[in-house]
Amino acid sequence: MSFAVAIKAVVIWLAILVVAVLNGLLRETVLVPHFAAATSLVLSGLLLSCLIFVAAYLLLPWLGTRVPAQLLLIGVGWLVLTLIFEFSFGLSQGKPLSEILQAYAFKGGNIWPLVLLCTAVSPWLAAKLRGWF
Repeated sequence: MSFAVAIKAVVIWLAILVVAVLNGLLRETVLVPHFAAATSLVLSGLLLSCLIFVAAYLLLPWLGTRVPAQLLLIGVGWLVLTLIFEFSFGLSQGKPLSEILQAYAFKGGNIWPLVLLCTAVSPWLAAKLRGWF
């Protein structure tokens, strides 16, 4: 994978990060007051998964690669960056590791592991749906 493709992949991930933060704000300010906490988490997780896929689908041409293995690597890279961000942010806020890890269990409507799966496969799946391979 070229350096330019890697940089573009990171730029896309940064955009996804902004979207994820905005999604969290939407969840807390709009969904939670109107729905149960579990319902809010499911709706927010589904929305974020869709937004990640749409971002991948729309930005693939700019990314500049159609190689399936590279697209899978980019998705895994997004996953790793997300995990690094999540754990670093949580630990920097003084949260214990046990509390951070609660987000990775399917409890109380939490579907975060599915969002992570979507993050990892979105570049490859978007290219597949575009008919690139």
